[in-house]
Amino acid sequence: MPAIFRFFLVLLVLTGCNNIGQETPIDLTELTIGEIHVEYTSGTFSLVQLTQAYLDRIAALDEEVNAITYINPEALSRAEELDREFQRTGVLRPLHGIPIIVKDNINTVGLPTTAGSKALQDFVPDQDAPIIQKLKEAGAIILAKSNMAEWAFSPMHSESSTHGTTRNPYNLNHVPAGSSGGTAAAVAANFGTVGLGTDTGNSIRGPSSHCALVGFRTTLGLISRTGIVPLYLRNDVVGPMCRTVEDATIVMEVMVGLDPADSITYYSEGKKHTDYEQFLKGNDAQGKRIGVLRALSDRDVDPEIKNLFEQALIDLSVIGAEIIDTVHIPGFDSLRQGQWCSTFRKDVEAFLATYVKSDTLQTLEDIIRVGTDSDFARGRLRANANSQERSDTPCGDAYTDQKRIAFREAIERVMDSLSLDAIVYPSWNHKPASINQFQEEYRGDNSQVIAPHTGQPAFTVPMGYTEGNLPAGIQFLGRMYAEPTLIEVAYAYEQHTQHRKSPGVE
Repeated sequence: MPAIFRFFLVLLVLTGCNNIGQETPIDLTELTIGEIHVEYTSGTFSLVQLTQAYLDRIAALDEEVNAITYINPEALSRAEELDREFQRTGVLRPLHGIPIIVKDNINTVGLPTTAGSKALQDFVPDQDAPIIQKLKEAGAIILAKSNMAEWAFSPMHSESSTHGTTRNPYNLNHVPAGSSGGTAAAVAANFGTVGLGTDTGNSIRGPSSHCALVGFRTTLGLISRTGIVPLYLRNDVVGPMCRTVEDATIVMEVMVGLDPADSITYYSEGKKHTDYEQFLKGNDAQGKRIGVLRALSDRDVDPEIKNLFEQALIDLSVIGAEIIDTVHIPGFDSLRQGQWCSTFRKDVEAFLATYVKSDTLQTLEDIIRVGTDSDFARGRLRANANSQERSDTPCGDAYTDQKRIAFREAIERVMDSLSLDAIVYPSWNHKPASINQFQEEYRGDNSQVIAPHTGQPAFTVPMGYTEGNLPAGIQFLGRMYAEPTLIEVAYAYEQHTQHRKSPGVE
C-alpha cells in the first residue's frame, strides 16, 4: 500500500480513537484551546490523558509525515502537575494544559535545539528562550520539538541533517514549505494543539498556507527573539502557527512584551495591547476597507489559486468589507529590490558565543567544518561564508534602515490615502511543490516581498484547496502594530468561510 494511503487510513482510524484503553477516547481532531478548557473543566478528560492521546497520535502517524524531532520526556509529568494545580485552585491559566509544538531553533530547557544541523545536534540549552518562559507561565505543555529547514535556510522545503525531510500531511508527495514545515505539518495533522514557528521571509506564513493553518507574522518589535537560532536577525520574527485565528491570537497575546535582551522590542512601548482576544468579534467585517495588491496576486499565478483568491474577495465583500481593487504602490517594483541583506555570519556567531559556548564551535567556518547531510544547506552555508553585507547602506533594522523605511512609508501612505485597513494577496501564487522537485517547482512565494523588510504584520488564513488536496492561503498585510485590525478581519473571514479541514478528511 502506498505511503500516502497508509497515512490517511491511520488518520481516519485515530480520528475516532486516539487513546485505546481510555474510558472515553479523546477525539483530537481540530481541538482548540477553548474546547480543551471546556472539556477539561467538565471532567471529560485529564491533562495527562490529553497529552498521552497526542503522544499516541504522533507515534502512529509521524513515521509518514516526519514532523517531530524530539518528544519532551517531561510532558506527562508537566500535565500531571497542571492537573493537580487545577484540582487545588480551580483556576485555568490562559494556556493551561495546552500541548504545544516548538520549532527546533527555539531554546527549550531539556530538549536539543539543533536548527536541524549537525553542528548543534548535541546542544541542549540550560535556559528557556523568554517566549518559552512566557508560554510555560501561561500553563502550556511543551510537547515536542519540530523539524525544520536546516538553519532555516529554505523557504521551499523542510529538510534537516538531524531528521531528514518533512512531508505535507495533505499530500505526502508534496512539501509543507520551509523553514517551519515541521511545525506546520504537526499542527495540521493534530499532533499538538498549537505550534510555534519563526519567519525571516516566509517561514511562518508559507508553511501555514501550504498546510491550511493560520500563521501570524507580527510587527517586528512586538515579540522577543532572544534565545532563538537566527537566520537574519534583522528580519526574524517568532509567531504562532495554529488551526484557528482564535488560538493564534491567544498564543500571540501570551508572548507579547518587552525584552531587555532584544532592544527592538522597546519600539513596541505604547503600541502593544494586553488583551488581543477582544478583537475576535465575529463573522462581520462591516466597515473594513481591504485593498487588493494585484502587483502580487496577478503575476505568474496558478489558475486554481487565482480562482480561490477571487472567491476570497467575494467572501470578504459578503461579510461587509469594502474591496478596493486595485491598489497601486508608487515605485513598488523598485522599492522591493535590494532589501535582502545577509547577516547570518554575525548573527549565528553571536548565538554560538552566547548560548553554545564551545571552543570548537565559534565561527561559520566551524559550522561548515562539522558538515551537513543536506546539499541545499551546504550551498547556503558556502554562500553565506562568501557574502558581504550590502554596501550602499548599513544592514539595519526596520526602524533605522532607510531602504526599509522608504518601502514601508510608500505602502502606508497609500493605505492612509485610501483609508485601508489591510492589503490582501495570496500567500503563494502556486501550489505546494512536489518533494522531489522542490527547487524546480518553487514559484509564487509572496510572503518574501513586503513584511520581512518593512516590519509590518502579515497574517495568512486558509482560503481553500486546489487539485490534489493541496491547501492555499490568503494574506492580510497591515500597518505597523495593527494586529488588532488584522485579527478582526482574519477572524471574520475565517468564521464566514470555514475553509480549514483536517488532512484526508473531506
